[in-house]
Amino acid sequence: MREETPEKAAPLRSGYTTGSCATATSLAAARLLLFGEASERAEIELPKGRRVTMTLSFCRRLPDESAAAEAGVIKDAGDDPDVTHGALVFARVRLSDEPGVRFHAGAGVGTVTRAGLALAIGEPAINPVPRKMMAEHLDALARSAGYRGGFDVTIGVENGEALALKTMNPRLGIVGGLSILGTTGIVRPFSCSAYIASIHQGIDVARANGYRHIAACTGNQSEDAMRARYGLPDIALIEMGDFAGAVLKHLRRASVDKLSLCGGFGKLSKLAAGHMDLHSRSSSIDLPLIAVWAADAGASAGLLASIRAANTSQEALRLAHAEGIALGDIVCRRARDVALDVLPPGIEVETFAIDRAGNIVGSAA
Repeated sequence: MREETPEKAAPLRSGYTTGSCATATSLAAARLLLFGEASERAEIELPKGRRVTMTLSFCRRLPDESAAAEAGVIKDAGDDPDVTHGALVFARVRLSDEPGVRFHAGAGVGTVTRAGLALAIGEPAINPVPRKMMAEHLDALARSAGYRGGFDVTIGVENGEALALKTMNPRLGIVGGLSILGTTGIVRPFSCSAYIASIHQGIDVARANGYRHIAACTGNQSEDAMRARYGLPDIALIEMGDFAGAVLKHLRRASVDKLSLCGGFGKLSKLAAGHMDLHSRSSSIDLPLIAVWAADAGASAGLLASIRAANTSQEALRLAHAEGIALGDIVCRRARDVALDVLPPGIEVETFAIDRAGNIVGSAA
């Protein structure tokens, strides 16, 4: 784990995801087409119900196209060192006789060219949650306007192709630009000391309120999985993000009876490999090592070669399960062993891995 940095005197500021920016700009452009209103701001609803207002850089009709308009916003990532902070995210919307919403990659947004991602090959790299956000907002706008047609939505990011070179996109087979991301609509600031402090506080508050079973989760979907499995209240769900080490080390002195660790399969594979910081800045998914673990479970030579050449850890997991190798359980057992090596005796520990849809694909107890 990287050393903690000094805390800021003021609270860190959250920002908005590219998915939120795409939703606000597509909504503003569509409103201009359906109501003739060129907005200066756009209000949207985030996935968990919070409403936010974003200031637009422009909202205008496209020249010589009566049924097309565009809007843009400067991406504000708050205090998170996001590569897209300050970039112009824009949407171009065209009305269509065909109902529904169709998404297209504009300048600076990539296209999927390899299997193993949440989107099919050939699709614009606009992830499922941003697509859902845009579709819901546009459908609601259409109903309010009595509009029965559909929308063609093109999302772009100024200078996105160059910015994408600073991300994992080229290695993942996303070419031509960035991905439009976000599961909550909000970018939480990435600060080691502040985030770790919040993890410690979360554990302490849970213990102080009598909760002896906590679930440390890497994100919203893993929280949902633990909530569904155990009915745990929010106070017992610790959002650890990438800081698995912060949870394990704090529990040396703030003990609980039971710890459930839950995260994406790729994140859990990093913990299984001994990494305490699961962020890509500090650790990488080791597909050759995962292949070694699969070999120990009797995987064929062909499967081992496919795992080593896989585009993503999720693809490796799918290939292994197709051959009857319980790779999810294997990784979870190894991650549990790593956790037990850090924790004091007496804490019951279990680990869970989930896929991109939030389904549990491996466990160990």
